[in-house]
Amino acid sequence: MLSFHHVPAFSRMLSRESMLLAVVLGVGGMLLLAWFTIVPRLRRRQRRNVIRQKPSLDFSLTGLVYCSMMMFMGLAAINSQANLLFGVFGLMVGILLISGVVSRKVMRRLEVRRVMPDHGSVGLPITFIYQITNAKKFWPSLSVTVAELDGTDGFTRQPQAYMLHAAPGATASVPVEVVPSRRGLHTLDRFQICSSFPFGFIKRAMTDARRDVLLAYPPLAQVDRKVLTLCRAAEKTGSSIRPRKGGSDEFYGVKEFRAGDNPRWIYWRRSARTAATGMLVAKEMTHVAPPRLMLLVDTFLPEGAADVPGAVTAASIEQTIAMAASLATAALDQELTVGLLAWSDGWKTLEPRRGKRHRNDVLSILARLTVNRSHNAASLLQEARFKVHSGVTAVLFTPAAEPASRDRTLTLSPASPETAAWFRFDPAIDFAACAPVQEEEK
Repeated sequence: MLSFHHVPAFSRMLSRESMLLAVVLGVGGMLLLAWFTIVPRLRRRQRRNVIRQKPSLDFSLTGLVYCSMMMFMGLAAINSQANLLFGVFGLMVGILLISGVVSRKVMRRLEVRRVMPDHGSVGLPITFIYQITNAKKFWPSLSVTVAELDGTDGFTRQPQAYMLHAAPGATASVPVEVVPSRRGLHTLDRFQICSSFPFGFIKRAMTDARRDVLLAYPPLAQVDRKVLTLCRAAEKTGSSIRPRKGGSDEFYGVKEFRAGDNPRWIYWRRSARTAATGMLVAKEMTHVAPPRLMLLVDTFLPEGAADVPGAVTAASIEQTIAMAASLATAALDQELTVGLLAWSDGWKTLEPRRGKRHRNDVLSILARLTVNRSHNAASLLQEARFKVHSGVTAVLFTPAAEPASRDRTLTLSPASPETAAWFRFDPAIDFAACAPVQEEEK
């Protein structure tokens, strides 16, 4: 039985044990919360372009430290029975509750709208504008982050926008620069809105949806002038050259001089013979038409080609499509007419034309091309006999190392070091990861 003199010593021993228990519980709680929250985040950061979808309610690292300190303060107040510690503990609990209530209030009645271009190119930055409207009447919205959840595989990183402040009834515009990493059609639908205002202890998140579509063109390269020179040479030396009237290059024939014709082209010797009739004869000149190109794009991938060294790969097909897109862009910039023939669930054909609208049509088809298993380069050339008309130069793009054509068709392949040097792509572009997401899933 303890005497009255032993009570202070026992109380001091109990106080030391309680303090030690409080420290152990506080440190253990911090380690446990860190294991379930911080470690998974560090693992996710090691992955490339991971979709970071946050839970609807979460604690930040600062919040974990704050909660640990609050637990320690509560245990110390219970152990010491000091009114001051109880007051500090209650204040800390109140701050935590206020943080949760205010963060929820900030997230309410927010409307997000994307303003984005219709198309972009792989490897080239484009700008998204997020218009965030605060529909609340009295409460502002501060420190809000918008993160995409769908379609993020088509970009180098997950598109995110941070808004600092939006007054009640106002709209804040936040520009974000993104870089497409895959060609094809990217659908952006679901997105997440999150905020840790006001103290950064509690993170709240909500999910909303709005459908928008972006078409990513293949990566474009700087095309060497030798390629366009070869195209022009193939046109001028081939048998399909067709002079057109109305130029000033070569003599074509004679015609009757009419009002509005250039007096320089009056053929005076021939006009002397018709002087009695009063008719003047003029020379009719021609000019050589600019090259009309038909791009033949081979996307054939044989079965089991991945197991054969030096065979066609998905990366070489992506580079072939990118080379065709680069030549089409360069030729159309030089005011040349360009057509297209390729297989993608059927023969896709565009007649040779020029202009910005036609450029978008050509790049749109190239952006949606899929790898085919049934129609090789020989089938493509066979189909080209019916689609390539007189006066058109055929240019074959194929990933195969050996030329598929022995005729006058100009063949360009990424397997040829000389041909690959004519197309200078950005070194950061990885053709093995440029295929559309649907192709990767297959």
